[in-house]
Amino acid sequence: MSQGSAGLARLAVLALLGSILVPLVAAGLRSVLWALAGIAGLALAAVGVWWTLAHTGALRALGAALSVIAPVAVLALYATYGMLGPAVLSLGLWLLAVTAARTALAPGRTASGQAVVEAPHAPWVLMNPRSGGGKVDRFGLVEKARAAGCRVALLDAGQDVAGLARQAVADGADLLAVAGGDGTQALVAEVAARHDLPFVVIPAGTRNHFALDLGLDRDDPAAALEALTHGVELRIDLGYAADRVFVNNASFGTYAYVVTDPAYRDAKARTTLRTLPGLLTGEDAPRLRTRADRTYVDGLQALLVSNNPYGRAVDAAHPGRRRRLDSGLLGVVCVRVGNTAQAARVVRGPRSGGLIRLNAAEVVVEADTDTLPAGIDGEHVVLPSPVVCRSAPGALRVRVPRRRPGAPRAGGAAADWPRVTRLALGRPFTGRGQHELRKGHRFTAPPSPPGGVPGSS
Repeated sequence: MSQGSAGLARLAVLALLGSILVPLVAAGLRSVLWALAGIAGLALAAVGVWWTLAHTGALRALGAALSVIAPVAVLALYATYGMLGPAVLSLGLWLLAVTAARTALAPGRTASGQAVVEAPHAPWVLMNPRSGGGKVDRFGLVEKARAAGCRVALLDAGQDVAGLARQAVADGADLLAVAGGDGTQALVAEVAARHDLPFVVIPAGTRNHFALDLGLDRDDPAAALEALTHGVELRIDLGYAADRVFVNNASFGTYAYVVTDPAYRDAKARTTLRTLPGLLTGEDAPRLRTRADRTYVDGLQALLVSNNPYGRAVDAAHPGRRRRLDSGLLGVVCVRVGNTAQAARVVRGPRSGGLIRLNAAEVVVEADTDTLPAGIDGEHVVLPSPVVCRSAPGALRVRVPRRRPGAPRAGGAAADWPRVTRLALGRPFTGRGQHELRKGHRFTAPPSPPGGVPGSS
């Protein structure tokens, strides 16, 4: 490890100690009671959120009130007794400790690629003029792409996106690009991967999560065209759910059922609140099972399988983003909350069993039905059950500009405190990884699920 990593490890350990000492100095042993009061407030807020989502009528109204009143009451209590400042400082030091620890344990490199030395001779760009509220027209992408030597195809409603891309390859295209949403990006990316052609992402959709994790400037979609002549080429992974490719994620369970409602597109919040109670606590509530490599989890309401793991929300620099797109692994987030008590235990974090995070090369999702609705990069599909999700490592050649405002940097490793401490003390770490399974939450799966898994060979 470098001196810089050792310094970050020392900072992490000092910040962690500070986060413990600040409340002890401010309140002595009573700080334990203050910590318990804070945890109780978070638990009550979690219960309030659960009642809001899983129930209707008076209980929903009570839950909405509780989710706001509980944390506000704790903050007011802290302020009254002079503990608000120490609590905020302690939390800040803890966030600093976690961020420094993860950065110290990171490989210490940024995502790199091969410089583009030759511009494509016949680049082809598919543009969806309706994506992102009309970004294609607003940013003049058609004119700018043609000025860069690209052949532009505008997508009409109902057209076969993958078919258009395959025809472009047959006509001699040596680079494929898309200005549109993530679902459209995925369909063309698969064609590019099959023919080993470079692919360019132009962030002209609404959210552009794929572009975000590539570090592209989502506020200036035209800047992505610089990748044609002044860029670098990266090898990244693609994810598959059965035969459907995804660049971001595939979701199963509650969310996938919500988006099947025809009213969802025009009234997302209202439709979600109307349908969630039945999906979370009703007789027809989805119950999923999954096998991630050799780890088996059941009784799930929701499951998210991502193309490379997402970071945790407490990552201060880039919360909830993927730090890498070339790990060869799928990220798995499982949600298992079936009642009020389980909702309250969520504040315990991974030990609660309500939120389980895994990494795996292959994930099998199944339920007691012949088919499973899924959201593939935000697009609703129905897949035969069980669904085999897998990673295709290094399948896609992506060209990106050399200068990217959000290019991923070192960071995101797990905060393994024994290892951080040894690094801070200048001692080599020889221990094993911290990836043990918790009893009661995960179980070793049999060699294959009952009935076999089609397509898993």
